[in-house]
Amino acid sequence: MEIFDCIAVVARPIHDFGDEFMSDEATAAVGLRAGFPPGRGFYCRGRFGVLGEASVSVVQAVQGFLGPQLVAAGWLAGRSVMPAEEAAGLYAQAIQMWGRANIPADVDVEHFNHLAQQLIDAADADALPLFAGWRAQACPSDDPVGAAMQRVHVLREHRGACHLAAVRLCGLSARAAMVINLGDEQATHYGWQEPHPVAAPLIPRRQRAEQLTDELQAPLYATLTDRQRTEFAQLVKALTASPTVGGPGRRVGSGSPRPRLLGA
Repeated sequence: MEIFDCIAVVARPIHDFGDEFMSDEATAAVGLRAGFPPGRGFYCRGRFGVLGEASVSVVQAVQGFLGPQLVAAGWLAGRSVMPAEEAAGLYAQAIQMWGRANIPADVDVEHFNHLAQQLIDAADADALPLFAGWRAQACPSDDPVGAAMQRVHVLREHRGACHLAAVRLCGLSARAAMVINLGDEQATHYGWQEPHPVAAPLIPRRQRAEQLTDELQAPLYATLTDRQRTEFAQLVKALTASPTVGGPGRRVGSGSPRPRLLGA
């Protein structure tokens, strides 16, 4: 499989599987049990805790796609519960737990972990601090399924960070990219207050940003052989095919915002 063909196949499933984790009430429940208040405290403090005790403005600048008020409220709400690094560790545990509950039992997670780690190790983390923070977060050696889910999350953070850089390089703000992708009304659900329509000439820039995101990820996938890229694409498809995700009786949406930018 060619490099860009593989990226095209795996990008959406990796994004959406991570999205389901972030949005699952089971994830929110981990935070509630730890003392986080209802809302976005665990999501913000946990996901962005790998940045350390950063200021709100720094967290907002690093993550980009969520509105400043949403990030500020969530980050500050979690500050009194536990230190940032501890919250990131708890979030990693929630990632692993969710993986054990949702990754199908017949997936060769050992091979997935080998290929995924090869991609993660190959990444240049310059200008990608959120990805760098999650890459530095230890994966469990005795829990291959949980480790597989954590590697999904790390790869998702890599594409998200690349996409933010690509959006800005194309002359779009993160707010504009969200409005183009989601529409004015939906963008408000992700913390953007009064997200005015984007000027029509700017809209094609979003597609260019997607192409640049693929190009920024290409060096990772170049480290795999054609055969390994085919195997990785097959493994991602199998790993993210859990019938429980979004299934009957599952309440999704209480754990975090769910931006639908491919890279977000």
